[in-house]
Amino acid sequence: MKLKLPLIAAFVAITSLTACGGGETTPSVPVFSPATLVKTDISIGTGAEAIAPKTVTVHYTGWLYTTATADFKGTKFDSSAGGAPLTVKLGTNAVIPGFETGIIGMKVGGKRTVLIPAAQGYGSAGRNPIPPNSGLVFDIELVSAI
Repeated sequence: MKLKLPLIAAFVAITSLTACGGGETTPSVPVFSPATLVKTDISIGTGAEAIAPKTVTVHYTGWLYTTATADFKGTKFDSSAGGAPLTVKLGTNAVIPGFETGIIGMKVGGKRTVLIPAAQGYGSAGRNPIPPNSGLVFDIELVSAI
């Protein structure tokens, strides 16, 4: 009987520590970033060229950059597919620098994939749902440039 009470107390203490997580932390999302901005044309358009200070309209899809896939596309975080395209005036800092640089030189009707280093994206601050220091991948289609 003397041994029973300490065993019950020890069991209760262990159960309490297990329930609170025992001090373990949740693993963080791995963060990757390309060394430089890379533009790869999928198809070259035949229309007007996107240059500042033109106003451009684009469809886009954005992913977190990862080295785990051949196309570097990790978690998708945004897209205009199925919705309204994005319209922006080039040269006004209306979008992240890497996105604007990725559009410059495209021709209407063209499609391009752009790998953006964190410094030309959301940098060390990040922006929900993009973790700090994350590289980005965008597929961009230029709809108009006026």
